[in-house]
Amino acid sequence: MNIAILSQKPNIYSTRRLLQAGTERGHQVRIINHLRCKLVIEKNKPQVYYNQQSLEKIQAIIPRIGASVTFFGASVIKQFEMMGVHSTTGSESLLRARDKLRSLQLLSMSGLELPKTVFTNYTKNVQQLIESVGGVPLVIKLLEGTQGLGVVLAESTNAAESVIEAFNKIKTRIIVQEFIKESSGTDIRAFVIDGKVVAAMQRKAKDGEFRSNLHRGGTATLVALSPEQEMAAIRATEVMGLGVAGVDMLISNRGPLILEVNASPGLEGIEKATKQDVAGQIIQYLEKSLSNHSHATPTQGNSH
Repeated sequence: MNIAILSQKPNIYSTRRLLQAGTERGHQVRIINHLRCKLVIEKNKPQVYYNQQSLEKIQAIIPRIGASVTFFGASVIKQFEMMGVHSTTGSESLLRARDKLRSLQLLSMSGLELPKTVFTNYTKNVQQLIESVGGVPLVIKLLEGTQGLGVVLAESTNAAESVIEAFNKIKTRIIVQEFIKESSGTDIRAFVIDGKVVAAMQRKAKDGEFRSNLHRGGTATLVALSPEQEMAAIRATEVMGLGVAGVDMLISNRGPLILEVNASPGLEGIEKATKQDVAGQIIQYLEKSLSNHSHATPTQGNSH
């Protein structure tokens, strides 16, 4: 199989592991910087050019699209889909998962538990907003934030009012969420591939920090999920329409609460904490999906 990994950073752990796993399983794998792709759109002949060459022989792609370039990244995935190329992450699924507000709306409608969340149009009634999530402490998140950036814990009403008013003044979109005290600075990342949890880790924030992201200095350990947590992770991935996802959950008194469904989850933390070959399982999922697709469609057309 001819596989392209769409990645801006060929030397980071996740990209290197996927390259290694694909090569070890006998595939031709190359890394393509999706930001350097040129999309040619014409009737019945979608094409992708990279370094002045048309990418015509690629059978499958593994998108590793950074949050800051979601729009263009999704456009590249869509172009490959139009060419009949299989992807571990669909273009629509990527856009759905990256829209924090829309994803929370979809997850809540599917019956999954979430921290109580409020979103407004730069309201001036900040006190009412604070009361809507049960008062302080509360969590304020930028809609565009990733890896724990743009997440603030406001422990007093004055602090909450100051932060919310500051974001409103500069017209920056935020959501306000209830603070789950019993989670005690820990959360769970469940890695889901093809409708199954293949690995899970518990992340704990460093002292003095409430964000458990590994990029923020948190630590990760292997964890066994309860059946309820496993079902929540699988259902959340399904709602987003993703074949591969990292589902972040909080442990609460009312069961697992979904924080986010990551469409391009990193491999380093999960592989090191669980000793699982997650990269290899992503390649296997691609093999299975492509095999099923070729059996379902004996002749491959140009539209997808």
